[in-house]
Amino acid sequence: MTDTSARPQRPAPGLRARARNLPPWSLLVTAVLAGGLAGGGYGALSTPSYSATSYVVAVPEDTSDPTAALGFAQAYGKVATQLAVLGDAQVWAGVPARTLKSSVTTATSPDAPMVSVTATSHRRDLAVDMADAVARALTAHADGNRSATHVELRQFARATKPTEPSSAGPATTGLVGAAAGGLLGGLALLVRPRRQERGPDGTRENPAEPGSAAAVPGPAVAADLSGRR
Repeated sequence: MTDTSARPQRPAPGLRARARNLPPWSLLVTAVLAGGLAGGGYGALSTPSYSATSYVVAVPEDTSDPTAALGFAQAYGKVATQLAVLGDAQVWAGVPARTLKSSVTTATSPDAPMVSVTATSHRRDLAVDMADAVARALTAHADGNRSATHVELRQFARATKPTEPSSAGPATTGLVGAAAGGLLGGLALLVRPRRQERGPDGTRENPAEPGSAAAVPGPAVAADLSGRR
């Protein structure tokens, strides 16, 4: 008579078990796609920023050394974002001095006595107003010390309204996010525990660990008996 007793069935593999059975490269692909989507979404949803730049140039007086203008341009580039200058600029820009402090940067050239004043804002017109206001306040500050420095600051070029945002767009942020996701996915693959192999019956096969002593079979009893005869 045939035994028809039901054999115990294995439970269906869970989500973790299925994740372990996925190929290693799938984790890297998932991380890259997730990072790209997150970066692109951030670039699409964030408010774009605009930058405008105004330029001032240092002009020496007739009785002054022409090379002194370059040194004073470097000095005025450092004090342009100080409170002494921003306190006057906030009146013309219509924003507090702390906003100018966080939104305005300056740069100088080692070859030309020129100072560039760059303002960044979410509004194009406000970026232009802040850059021109700081440049105007800087020239006024330099005129107050003209008798001692013998160097005059003149506005070389006014800021123009930007036509394109200076912040990164969705394509750039998407690429950055994909690169970051790929990096994290690669690190996850390095620290991921190795999957143990399973035999035909489903049991795990544990390979012999290095340094473990192999089992030596005992001597046969029949060989001992034949040796004693």
